[in-house]
Amino acid sequence: MTPDWLWIVFTLGAAFSQTFRNALQRGLTGPLGTVGATHVRFLYGLPFALLFFGLILLWVGRLPPLPDLRFAGMVAVGALTQIVATGLMLAAMRKRAFLIVTAYTKCEPVLVILVAWVLVGETVSAAAVAAVALATAGVMTMSWPGREMRGQAWAGPVAFGLMSGGLFAVSAVCFRSAINGLGSGMFLLDASFTLVCSLSFQVLVLSLWLALRDPQVLRALLRNPRQSLPAGFAGAFASQLWFLAFALQSASLVRTAALSEILFAQLLSRRMSAQRLTAREAVGVAMLAAGVAGVLLL
Repeated sequence: MTPDWLWIVFTLGAAFSQTFRNALQRGLTGPLGTVGATHVRFLYGLPFALLFFGLILLWVGRLPPLPDLRFAGMVAVGALTQIVATGLMLAAMRKRAFLIVTAYTKCEPVLVILVAWVLVGETVSAAAVAAVALATAGVMTMSWPGREMRGQAWAGPVAFGLMSGGLFAVSAVCFRSAINGLGSGMFLLDASFTLVCSLSFQVLVLSLWLALRDPQVLRALLRNPRQSLPAGFAGAFASQLWFLAFALQSASLVRTAALSEILFAQLLSRRMSAQRLTAREAVGVAMLAAGVAGVLLL
C-alpha cells in the first residue's frame, strides 16, 4: 500500500531539482538562445528518463498497458504547452525581471484548479481551494517588486509570467490525466512511461523545429554535451518526481506544496545576507506557510 504522504516527498524533491535545472538552463540561454536552452532539458533529459524507465521495468517485471488515443492526445497537449511555457519563462528571465516573473508564474496552482475542472472535470474541496489561493497570494506578496523596480517596463514580464503559468497549468493537468488513464495499477510504471512518451515527443518536435529554422543551434547543442548533460539530468530527475507526484495527488495540490521551496529559499537568502524581512515579505511568508500547511494537512 502506498503511503498517503509519499506524494509530498516526491513534490519537495522535484521542486528543489527544478530550481537547480532552471539555474543551469538560464546559463545556456545566452549562447543557445531561448529555443536552444529550452531544448536542453528535453534532448539531454530523455536518455536519463529512459534509464529511469528501464530500471523501473526491471523492478516491476512487466510492461505498461497499450496506450489509447486519449493518452496520446493528453501527452501531446501537455508536451507542447510545457515547451512553450518553458520558453516564455526563459525569455522573461533573459529580460532580468525575475521578481515580477516569479510572482505571476506562481499563479499556476490556482490556474491548475480551473484547468482541471474545465478539461477533465476534476474538482478539489473548498478547503483545498482556499489553501491554494492563500499560498499563491503569499508568493505574489513576497515577490512583488519594491521601489527599486519602479519605472521599469512591466507589461512584457507580466504577460510572459501569466502565459507561462497558465501553460504550465495545462501541461500539469494533461500529464496527470494521461498517467491516470493508463490504469496499470502501478503508479511507478504509469508515471515513468508517460514521462518517456512526453520527452520523446518534445525531442522530436524541437529537433525538427531547430533543424528547419536554426540548424546552427541544433549543431551547437549536439557538439556541447558537457555543459548540457547536467541540465538534462536535473530536468529528467525533476520531471520523474513531478510525474510520480501527479500519479498520487491532484496537480493543484502538488503545485501548491512545491511553493514551499520558495519559502525556504527566501528565508535562507535573508539569513545568509543578514537582512530582515520587510513587513510585506513577512506577511507573504506567513500566507505562503499557512497555505502550504493547509494543503499538506488536508
